[in-house]
Amino acid sequence: MNLANQLTLLRIVLIPALILVFYLPFAWSAFLSALIFSVAAITDWADGYIARKYNQTTPFGAFLDPVADKLMVAVALVLLVEVHASPWFAIPAVVIVGREIVISALREWMAELGKRASVAVSNVGKVKTTFQMIAIIVLLLFRPGVSDWMTWLGYITLYVAASLTLWSMVIYLRAAWPELSPSNTGDKDKASSNKGDTP
Repeated sequence: MNLANQLTLLRIVLIPALILVFYLPFAWSAFLSALIFSVAAITDWADGYIARKYNQTTPFGAFLDPVADKLMVAVALVLLVEVHASPWFAIPAVVIVGREIVISALREWMAELGKRASVAVSNVGKVKTTFQMIAIIVLLLFRPGVSDWMTWLGYITLYVAASLTLWSMVIYLRAAWPELSPSNTGDKDKASSNKGDTP
């Protein structure tokens, strides 16, 4: 197994470690939780960079990398929803997780049509990921009641990430709409019918 895939697997291994450390009844658990998530965020960048630079791209890595990313983010948000028991936190968390589900389904559908490149990662998606990581790290590090202004900074950054999440989802849906629109389906059915009539 190459280094890029090892880093991706490390990110998955860090998920149970994050959960365990998050619930430890010690003052330093917040710092260690943020550190674990930071390491995971670094491996998210590093595995892609190494795979491209040293030609270590594999089908296994292409499958596992987005799975590891989404699992780590979803788990972190679920943990934070518990300590930030507020609709102001739940709303952007639901938007981010919901978007990931929609885009994952969309990419799977486009892959079946052989047009997955139409919904490849955009620059907006990359910026969204940056804000998302920063927000989660800040909120893991500063639990409610520790520093109000840092909590608000985390919230604001998370809302920026959620807004970019919706924007990137619209971009992906617009790119895929020609394949999803009812008129396109009708044209394909008509074409298939015409082929069947050809002697």
